[in-house]
Amino acid sequence: MRTTGTVSRGVRCPVLKQGDDLVRIVTDSIVNMAKEEHVTFHEKDVVAVTEAVVGRTQGNYVSIDDIAQDLKAKFGTDTIGLVFPILSRNRISICLKGIAKAFKKVYMLMSYPSDEVGNHLFDLDLLDEKGVNPYSEVFGEDRYRELFGYQLHPFTGVDYVAYYKELFEEQGSELIMVFGNDCRAILDYTDQVLCCDIHSRERSKRRLLAAGAAKVLTLADIMNAPVGDSGYNPEYGLYGSNKATETTVKLFPRDGQAFVDALQKSLKEATGVEMNCMIYGDGAFKDPVGKIWELADPVVSPAFTGRLVGTPNELKLKYLADNDFKDLSGEELDKAMKDAITRKEGSLKGNMASQGTTPRRLTDLIGSLCDLTSGSGDKGTPIVFIQGYFDSLADE
Repeated sequence: MRTTGTVSRGVRCPVLKQGDDLVRIVTDSIVNMAKEEHVTFHEKDVVAVTEAVVGRTQGNYVSIDDIAQDLKAKFGTDTIGLVFPILSRNRISICLKGIAKAFKKVYMLMSYPSDEVGNHLFDLDLLDEKGVNPYSEVFGEDRYRELFGYQLHPFTGVDYVAYYKELFEEQGSELIMVFGNDCRAILDYTDQVLCCDIHSRERSKRRLLAAGAAKVLTLADIMNAPVGDSGYNPEYGLYGSNKATETTVKLFPRDGQAFVDALQKSLKEATGVEMNCMIYGDGAFKDPVGKIWELADPVVSPAFTGRLVGTPNELKLKYLADNDFKDLSGEELDKAMKDAITRKEGSLKGNMASQGTTPRRLTDLIGSLCDLTSGSGDKGTPIVFIQGYFDSLADE
């Protein structure tokens, strides 16, 4: 009996720069890894590349001046409202500098006690202690300080209220902070709104327009086309961007489908096997201690080859062991399990024997595995090679 199931390997490669031939480098790295690890390739194998190196080799960068120019052209006003920016020095601080350069006055509506991905301004229990109803109460910065004081983020040690104020002041923009959890609260201050929330952005936009906003854009509408010779992302704009320098951000990669298709072709030419390929970014999981939901990218995987479409269709072995095959043991139980897996046909949705098998998209599950494998620090493995993910107990 085979003793190994899913194996995920982080694969090292040279430090990548703008203009590098990423398809060739990834292909060479996978081939070299296979020689070193004595790996035999299979068509169900997955080769995944982090979005960071795809965007970097593309040169998909924009500056705060590019952002400011695009915003000025699209709003044509000197006052704007921002809705629900997340709390992140890496993800949005440089974008906020560009916004500050574009407008003289900015009203910023901050959700509380946390942003949408779980970064907290203050501990949730303080709401109960102070008798604050987060569903209805809206207040300004003075009241916020009176209630909650000067709270530091437990992971970063940053007071994000003070940090964001300083960012705007450095660019000569007046920032007025408002705290509330209904996006429509911003309309008490301005009818020109930029939605900065990630996963709820279309709902926020719809609600604001229905409530009378004159113009509502999202970060997907900013830098969705080049400004001069800048980078851009036609689908996600500034969403998925990361800090590159104090004045530039790297955008989420564009033309992702062309990249994964070219990589799949290159790998087949080098190995004779047509493997699955994808780009991955943030995983979709939540930290139970810090309460942070990892997914600050707009999607886990912006591009993937065709066989990665869909969701798992699996049986829950422990359910079968405790119910259908509760009177079996040893080789007889093992054979019954394998037979049940082999006989399954069509979708198992609604079947009790499949309950609890995580019916999420394959790219979200595999992308999360990739993110955990490669990490976000100094491991130096922007490529992940996965084998056995689609195998079951019935596969020898």
